[in-house]
Amino acid sequence: MKAVPVTVLTGFLGSGKTTLLNRLLRAPGMHGTAVVINEFGAVGLDHDLVDHTEENMVLLANGCICCTIRGDLVEAFERLAATPAAQRGELRHVVLETTGLADPAPILHTLMGDPRLHGTWRLAGVACTVDACHGMATLDQHPEAVKQAAVADRLLLTKTDLQPVPEALMQRLRDINPLAEIRTDAGGALSALQALLVRPAPAFTALPDAGRSDFFPASAPDASRHDDRIRSHVIVREQPLSREGFFAWLDMIAKMRGDDLLRVKGIVHLDDDPEHPLVIHGVQHLFHPPETLPRWPSDDRRTRIVFITRGIDAEDIDATLSVFERRRTRRAPAPQPD
Repeated sequence: MKAVPVTVLTGFLGSGKTTLLNRLLRAPGMHGTAVVINEFGAVGLDHDLVDHTEENMVLLANGCICCTIRGDLVEAFERLAATPAAQRGELRHVVLETTGLADPAPILHTLMGDPRLHGTWRLAGVACTVDACHGMATLDQHPEAVKQAAVADRLLLTKTDLQPVPEALMQRLRDINPLAEIRTDAGGALSALQALLVRPAPAFTALPDAGRSDFFPASAPDASRHDDRIRSHVIVREQPLSREGFFAWLDMIAKMRGDDLLRVKGIVHLDDDPEHPLVIHGVQHLFHPPETLPRWPSDDRRTRIVFITRGIDAEDIDATLSVFERRRTRRAPAPQPD
């Protein structure tokens, strides 16, 4: 049996997650979609506001999913796996709606790294709702909202029927997460969420062109710019990397700076298998098992790794990889005479 994909739906309080989830569940073609809902507090209400059947709903209502109930999250998925729909093979996708106060990273850790979930469930992606009316104020006042936006694959602007999306908010979101697709039209949020459910994108498809000048932060930021300490960096290498050196480097930065590695995605050219690129995808300390692609997706065979970080200089990341590259060069045997 193939692992069932799980989409995490996050977003700050009042940003429209439950409304969007209801629209999703009423949309055609969503049969076989189950819902896991986390609520903050002893009395849950959100599950009463979501269209569902008892068979396709699991409620977690005993605390913030991000810090107290990761074990309960695993148990919830184990209960879901035991439902008749799952046993009959009719379960096609799961949407996990987090509380608006959640830091999504521990949720992603659990989905990506808990051995009890391996083989049965897999992370398909992260969607984050952002309120077009109050999004800028929310980002200013609540660091949780910034982190939710930073780890998302898709940013879904809500309440755009009430107010056009301010350009300042759009730029803020681009600064926080240049990898994410941003949808601003009224129907776009629903279609983008549906697309994530039925066609989860491989990590490498979201990598920006390393030659784009607008991807890199300015060397002297505008003093009026909001500084969330969240930065996006891309490391590019023209030459293939040593497998041993690359994984040693990745392990080192995950251990030393894992708390500040909000999201890492990359396609890597290794010297021992040049025809098959390696895709990496990580959240903080934890990385998915790397995936080897059957072929390069384009003629560009450079290693490209995008980091979304908090309080880490791009030069520091690049310099550490250079150290491992120099070690490899020093260990390389001298060419033998003919």
